[in-house]
Amino acid sequence: MPECSVVSRSWSELTTNELYAALKLRTDVFFVEQKVDEEELDNRDQEPGTRHYWIADSTGTVAYLRVLVNESPDHLDAHHIIGRVVVREDRRGEGLAQQLMARALEEFSGVPMLLHAQHYVAPLYAKFGFVAFGEPYDEASIMHISMYRAGSTER
Repeated sequence: MPECSVVSRSWSELTTNELYAALKLRTDVFFVEQKVDEEELDNRDQEPGTRHYWIADSTGTVAYLRVLVNESPDHLDAHHIIGRVVVREDRRGEGLAQQLMARALEEFSGVPMLLHAQHYVAPLYAKFGFVAFGEPYDEASIMHISMYRAGSTER
């Protein structure tokens, strides 16, 4: 798997071009390709605790994810939620989502985390210690499963 440079920034650190590239990728994949009709711009991107991670090439952002922080945990002690994991169609299979996950988990080392995985991608997250819980559910006509990763006692 070739190593690509992962960028990590908060909302206030994003440039207009970086924001546009991330939103374009998310829109191209979630709305155009996957036909998701859920609200994409949910006002969570600009929260002070949100971290944005991405990898870019000469044509734009090729992979992206964000980490949100909730005041109250959605499951057990997980206040941090990984979401909007996306890879551009022409760059899938290169391990880019794994690189993003590794970087985010490195920055949030030892922190309990939650994610809502598209069911077919759950094995990827299991490699990073996420464990499925609950029943699979339909979200935007795509089967999902919730997954939790316990925090470590070492920080």
